[in-house]
Amino acid sequence: MNPDSPHIIGEFDDAIRFLRREVIAMAEQSRLNLERAVQGLLERDVDRCKAVVADDSDVDEMQQSIDSAGMDILLRFHPVASDLRLVISSMKIAANLERISDHAVNIAKRAKKMLRRPEMPEVKLTEPIYAVADKILCDSVTSYTDRNISLGASLVERDKELDRLHKKMIGTLSSQLEEGGERSEELLHLIFIARSFERVGDLAVNIGEDAVFLGSAQDIRHDKKLAAEVVSEGKADGNEGGDDD
Repeated sequence: MNPDSPHIIGEFDDAIRFLRREVIAMAEQSRLNLERAVQGLLERDVDRCKAVVADDSDVDEMQQSIDSAGMDILLRFHPVASDLRLVISSMKIAANLERISDHAVNIAKRAKKMLRRPEMPEVKLTEPIYAVADKILCDSVTSYTDRNISLGASLVERDKELDRLHKKMIGTLSSQLEEGGERSEELLHLIFIARSFERVGDLAVNIGEDAVFLGSAQDIRHDKKLAAEVVSEGKADGNEGGDDD
């Protein structure tokens, strides 16, 4: 069969569209899990915490579906250039999204344990760090869906604010933990929850870096100078999307 026939091209286009849809759906579910875990903690809603744990299996199944679809595309169609990068980036992004959902589960489980004890005001410290982590996650997904390489590269610098908030929260909680008392266990839970938010930011940065690779074939991992250049170039030419090779 002619590999360039309209039939084969149509199958390839359908496979690519399916892959992108699955990644976007997985991103939405992972972000929802994180949101519900935080709501369960802040609103003392154990049912939301339980829903996060239950729905994590859906995220795992989505990752398996994406990996299977990606491998099928590689074996059947032998994509090149931007199409090949799309497959590779999508599979890597799915792995990061699965880990983000795992952190949502960790937060939900710790929140459930905290809800057995009286409410503590320090829980409110999670609100600003969650807001920053969620925004970075949201923008990382946008950088993938829109092939916005400048947005994806900008997350490297923006993650510093999340690191600052994480360090501040850990310092506050650690000082109280040193005082001892009956709340030590709850304070430890909050410290690990803060760590999960920091890790969500790191994983979202990974997604942004994969989006840059998808859109421009540039690898900005471990190269902050190159990441800054990508951001500057995107702002300068007003075209933050990638190539169409």
